[in-house]
Amino acid sequence: MSENPSEPETGIPAIDATGLPDHMSEAEIRESAARERREKLRMFLTNWQGLTGLILVTLFFASAIFASWIAPYEPNALDVPNRLSGPTWEHLAGTDQLGRDTLSRILHGGRVALKIAAIGVSVSLVVGLILGMIAGFGPRWLDSLLLLLFDTVRSFPTIVLALATVALTGPSLGMVLAIVIITSIPQYARVARTATLTLRNTDFILAERSLGASMGRTLLHHVMPNVVGPLLILAAMDVPVVVTVEAGLSFLGLGVLPPTASWGTILNEGYLVIRDAPWMVIAGGIPLILTTLGFTFLGEALRDIFDPRMGKGR
Repeated sequence: MSENPSEPETGIPAIDATGLPDHMSEAEIRESAARERREKLRMFLTNWQGLTGLILVTLFFASAIFASWIAPYEPNALDVPNRLSGPTWEHLAGTDQLGRDTLSRILHGGRVALKIAAIGVSVSLVVGLILGMIAGFGPRWLDSLLLLLFDTVRSFPTIVLALATVALTGPSLGMVLAIVIITSIPQYARVARTATLTLRNTDFILAERSLGASMGRTLLHHVMPNVVGPLLILAAMDVPVVVTVEAGLSFLGLGVLPPTASWGTILNEGYLVIRDAPWMVIAGGIPLILTTLGFTFLGEALRDIFDPRMGKGR
């Protein structure tokens, strides 16, 4: 028989819910956690995709936040005599059909993209996390009802839903936000539901419930910390999707309306004069491409680090 009651007769130390032997001291647990963090940081710093993505994402945030200081001109300042002028030292990305500086409009358009992405993804993640945990931890009838709701929302293509909504309310930035949030919630909720179903019958959850813990306390203190990680990685990879949706709706005239600078409206205005001023479409498309690559690279690197099994399966 083993002398340590915390070890089974096989001689293998018992493992608690954290994945560490239950006889480890608090100092040893802290040191183990610190080693794990250092190893993850080393893996990230040696991952070229992660570093490239981090640089591009940082540029996206910096250019959007400090657009007023970086932009050489006001985004709506007219200079009609210089309309449709090509790239020069005075206007690095040329001017549009009203003589407005294209580079300044692109930098200020990044603010719209950042606002839509930050608010849309954050609200979708929080609401989806809550609904997904409730669906996975609640009774069967509630789970079925929420799944039906998720599938119903996802059955509507985003553009079709936008067309129907704009026909009733008219285009606006708030409507773009609402459409992005409504159509994004189900994917976060489904991921949270699946992770919650995996956790609900584990030993540490059953022990917590046997001690009389409420559903809210169990979800908040034990389920959510184990569920939120994959959702954050999903959110990082979902940002370019949200930015593209906003640009697409604005390009179709369903989102941000002129004269507000937006990458979608810049592409729309450039498309109308593409034969005379192709630089507008090129300059408007480059930030979309770089933002998509940045968040995709960063999300893939984080996924490979925090969930190596998914990375090996590719």
